[in-house]
Amino acid sequence: MINETKRNEDFDSTNLLIFLYKWRKPLLIVIIVAALGSWFFSCPWFITPKFRSTVILYPTSSSSVSKALLSDQSSKGQDLMAFGEDEQAEQLLQILNSNRIRDRIIQKFNLIDHYRIDSTSRYKKESLYKEYERNINFRRTEYMAVQISVLDKDPQMAADIANKIADLLDSTKNEMQRQRAYSGYKIVEAEYNSLKSEVEEIADSLVAIGKLGVNDVEYQSQALNTQMAIATMNNNKAAMAALQKRLDVLGKYGGIYMSLKNALEFKTHQLTLLQAKYKEAKVDAEENIPQKFIVNTGYKAERKSYPVQWLIVLVTTFSALFLTIIVIIMIEKISAYESHKKFHLS
Repeated sequence: MINETKRNEDFDSTNLLIFLYKWRKPLLIVIIVAALGSWFFSCPWFITPKFRSTVILYPTSSSSVSKALLSDQSSKGQDLMAFGEDEQAEQLLQILNSNRIRDRIIQKFNLIDHYRIDSTSRYKKESLYKEYERNINFRRTEYMAVQISVLDKDPQMAADIANKIADLLDSTKNEMQRQRAYSGYKIVEAEYNSLKSEVEEIADSLVAIGKLGVNDVEYQSQALNTQMAIATMNNNKAAMAALQKRLDVLGKYGGIYMSLKNALEFKTHQLTLLQAKYKEAKVDAEENIPQKFIVNTGYKAERKSYPVQWLIVLVTTFSALFLTIIVIIMIEKISAYESHKKFHLS
């Protein structure tokens, strides 16, 4: 008899429809109170509404003007008009999360006052950075683009911050690359100027030797020897003396002339190659190019994005209902156990 009663009580407790009907009034009260309470406490009086502004962009495949436009060697990833891939997107995300951009945004929009951070606090920077990270985030989209998302109580401020971050992306990356490019440019410039001076010195030496009558050693040597043979046959001593003098000069400076001529040809070729690199390095050090393709710019949102009031009400109501059901089941179980214990003792 006792076991049958227990089974009936277990059945009554686990039968959902009967259970809900039995406790319909308390459960209905809980639902109404939870719904109204969650709605009330999620109103703007308690939770400041925030508006979201989003910028979506793609990285470029090439960040070097010289490689994309001036270099004769075309290679993959150097097309100025091509979209970047995973590596470039990861680089942009790392730059977006850098303190260079964060500190500029904080200063530009005076976020320490805008976020109402106590400027006298010992940990004001830590509080400011945490608030910044809560409201501003960056991620990759499912289409491999980079998304800049900004939440703020002022919709126009959210749009301005998102667009400013996108603008700073160009200047920040260009500044980082320019530091390295400028160092490379100065190295190439020094080498170019040094080689150019060497070429000019060799050219000046050839001009000086040319004034002595040495212009084309091979041709002049053949011509003078032919003339010397003719003068010797004619026993023209005056011509022989004059030709011998020229042959002596040619013999003295001919080797130097040929050496300088060969050196000039080699170094002129080197100078031509180095000049191309010098121009490329100068362009990379001085020119700025966009580092991104903007797909969507940030705009002033018309509806709030946070808090999602209906979701708060729904989750709170179901949570309260579930907890209430658990409590009622526990109460019923305890009551049934006490009844069974009293019956057994009697």
